[in-house]
Amino acid sequence: MRFSIDEYAKTFKMSKEMIQNKIRTKRLNYIIESGVTYIIVPRSSLDEEKQREIHDSSKQTVTATVPVTASPKTSVGMVISLYQKENHHLKLKIKELEAKIDQLTNDKEEMLIAERVRIEEIYMAKDEQLKNILEVLSSKLMLSNNTNTVHDVDVAQSSTISIEPKGIIELKRYLKFIGIGSEERKLVRHRFTERFGSDVRIIQREGIFYVDLSKYDYTDLL
Repeated sequence: MRFSIDEYAKTFKMSKEMIQNKIRTKRLNYIIESGVTYIIVPRSSLDEEKQREIHDSSKQTVTATVPVTASPKTSVGMVISLYQKENHHLKLKIKELEAKIDQLTNDKEEMLIAERVRIEEIYMAKDEQLKNILEVLSSKLMLSNNTNTVHDVDVAQSSTISIEPKGIIELKRYLKFIGIGSEERKLVRHRFTERFGSDVRIIQREGIFYVDLSKYDYTDLL
């Protein structure tokens, strides 16, 4: 059975505003024909009293030219059309959600790749710094071993650097050895003093700082 909005309001004693609200929220099945909205109500959902009331009312309003058997066929087709429309709407929503999920996944992968590249660049920079220090040490040691003449006080001190079997070197002589100036050596010693006790790399014996190049990297303190 189908009713216009006016008929539905009169039959079920409901305001037009409430009916329009139920139509908007899809709590009522409806169709639109020639610009007129009709509400579909299955006959089986009505009690006998309501069916008699509607039947009596329809005798007064429905013309004799309208075939009685046309309504059930039309209402079935209308209901099928409504379900098809709703199904199509749900499919569109599912596609939109899938597209959003794909976009979020791609964004996450790009962020992870960028973070991995950044970390690799940091480690490469650290490796390059350590390589440069080792090259300087190697060249200084070669010069020290191949030179028999002492030219000045700094070179004499460099040639007598105390290196223990474990690779521990006095900080002051190590800094001179790699060519760091007096003012910069003071800054480095200040950093070692601040870190002493909280950084395992800082070694102190009888008030003298040492570095262990065989175990630790000190580039962040130089």
